[in-house]
Amino acid sequence: MNLSHVILYAIVPIIVVMLAGYISGKKGVFTGDDAKKFNKVVLDYALPAALFVSIVQATREDLVKDIKLTLISTVGIMACFMTVYFVFRMFKKNTGADAAVSALISGSPTIGFLGFAVLEPIFGTSPSVALVVAIVGIVVNAIGIPVGLSLMNASLEKQNPGSTKHESAWKPVIHALEQPVAWAPILAVVWVVVGIPWPAYRSPSFDLIAKANASMAVFSAGITLAAIKFTVNWQAVLGSIFKMIMMPAVILILGLLFHMDPLNLKMLVVAAALPPAFSGIIIADEYNTYVATGTSSLTLSVILFIGFCPLWIWLTDAALRSGFLC
Repeated sequence: MNLSHVILYAIVPIIVVMLAGYISGKKGVFTGDDAKKFNKVVLDYALPAALFVSIVQATREDLVKDIKLTLISTVGIMACFMTVYFVFRMFKKNTGADAAVSALISGSPTIGFLGFAVLEPIFGTSPSVALVVAIVGIVVNAIGIPVGLSLMNASLEKQNPGSTKHESAWKPVIHALEQPVAWAPILAVVWVVVGIPWPAYRSPSFDLIAKANASMAVFSAGITLAAIKFTVNWQAVLGSIFKMIMMPAVILILGLLFHMDPLNLKMLVVAAALPPAFSGIIIADEYNTYVATGTSSLTLSVILFIGFCPLWIWLTDAALRSGFLC
């Protein structure tokens, strides 16, 4: 794969649009509250529409081929998620809630905000790209976030008995599945499995809102970063190392070991190399837990992504060409 193409057509546009959002945030044109509203448009409308309309155009054969993609995504991402949690839990000054926020940030890729913006310029617009974004999104939103919230609430309850509501352990899972970004791709998969034809005339209505997804998500990310106070400390650096090095490495090794489809593997490695999930920062801010270090790790990872994205594409191509672990 031509790395100059990746840099010029995927990385540079993201930097330009994110920088525009960052400058507008610094100048006060848009605020953090505006970013939250933009994020809601992305997560509740544009991204679900993009996922749904792309997946319903896939075939049953495509879905069967992507079973390995689903299993490796789930095992690889959640293994990294729990590794981050247990490592950060060992540090004396960290609480279990701090470790949970670390996992929600450094153990989760920001697939909803940057998935299409990064993958489509590199791999083209296709149902395969949408399936990668959808599967990783479901792992992050329907598994990772509920697990992280459960770990956080358990820690907060232990520190201050009675401080959290005693709710069913399934409530975070149910809440996650109620979000359009989770149920829209699931509905699309069911649609394909059942074999309901998708008339071409329906797609333009979905495409119109879907096109707002990448640009609005990246611009909003810039506004969010403008509101973050950036200070580097060793935990922020460690979190960035876990996210930008460990996660894509784990996905690459698993994909090679289990002979994953080469194109799916490339897309999944790039998805795993995305910066940390912005949802982790939102949760950290809501609970007032690990905010400064978490936001610093996020900002540092966004900067490192500029170099690590083409690096991981090159490493994946090199591993596939050499037959490493095959």
